[in-house]
Amino acid sequence: MFIPKRIIFEKDSLEYDMAKEVLANFEDNENIEIINLTSNKLKQNIPGNDLSAQYKEGKKTLVVGTKKSLKFQSCKPSAHYQLPLVSGCMGQCQYCYLNTMLGDKPFVKIHVNVDDILNQAQKYINERLPDITVFEGAATSDPVPVEPYTNSLKKAILFFGNNNNARFRFVTKYNDIDSLLNLEHNGHTEIRFSINTSSVINKYEHFTASCDKRIEASIKVAGAGYPMGFLIAPIFIYPNWKQEYHNLLLKLSSELPNDLKFPVTFEIISHRYTTTAKNRILQVFPETTLPMNDEDRKYKFGQFGYGKYVYPQESIVEIKHFFIKEIEELFINKEVKYII
Repeated sequence: MFIPKRIIFEKDSLEYDMAKEVLANFEDNENIEIINLTSNKLKQNIPGNDLSAQYKEGKKTLVVGTKKSLKFQSCKPSAHYQLPLVSGCMGQCQYCYLNTMLGDKPFVKIHVNVDDILNQAQKYINERLPDITVFEGAATSDPVPVEPYTNSLKKAILFFGNNNNARFRFVTKYNDIDSLLNLEHNGHTEIRFSINTSSVINKYEHFTASCDKRIEASIKVAGAGYPMGFLIAPIFIYPNWKQEYHNLLLKLSSELPNDLKFPVTFEIISHRYTTTAKNRILQVFPETTLPMNDEDRKYKFGQFGYGKYVYPQESIVEIKHFFIKEIEELFINKEVKYII
């Protein structure tokens, strides 16, 4: 669970029940600074003299406010739309694209007008009838660490559970999912867990749950009848990488229940970075050992009009062959959605 160093309540946010509950939950904790804004000057309340300090302090900050724009962003290829319940994440993963996307706003922000957000989701669903509309709840966030005091995921899961023309999915690196296990989800919500080898997690995924904790949570989710899957990302090529990823997959196959209600899904993404991301990472994590040598990569233009440095084609082919073979041999009831 995310225990912030400071909580900033945006103007008028305390008119909503969720904001009142957050305040009641933390106001007696003398280690947490409570700030009530009377204007929109948010960033001046987060200390830090340089980008690295601002990043670290931002990651310890919870902002409570409303989602003002209810125009949902697209979320291809994993879903039709983002479902903007939360933005930001308490984790400090060195490679994370949110370092670039959120820029100088690395704080966690919860949106207290969940009913407005779900009402807007219903409008998008109605527009696409009779087709099923899929929403992604973790495109710019990890909503799980704040769930114990927001119940945003609970509301969304119940909403989608009662809707035959919509589906919900989200991914997490955390394990605070016990409050979601007994909900009437009706198989309409897919919960995925981002996992990686211990080498990668220990080096690059700071302030996240351990791989074992994530796997334990995935077993609970599968036992509760949810569609469940794993995002293995980013894949790094390093000494002994095949053995370590084999051990990870072997652990999964040996610990997951045999009577899964739905196929376990796999989404596998190799490491890539943009020049903008690289520059920001080096500012925030100057001691990083992330492999970001441009000469070792292939420059590839993406679907959003900018280029990324990816592994050379022969390495991508090697990654694909490795994971296809391993998953085929180790899992029976499974679906590989993509390997890129």
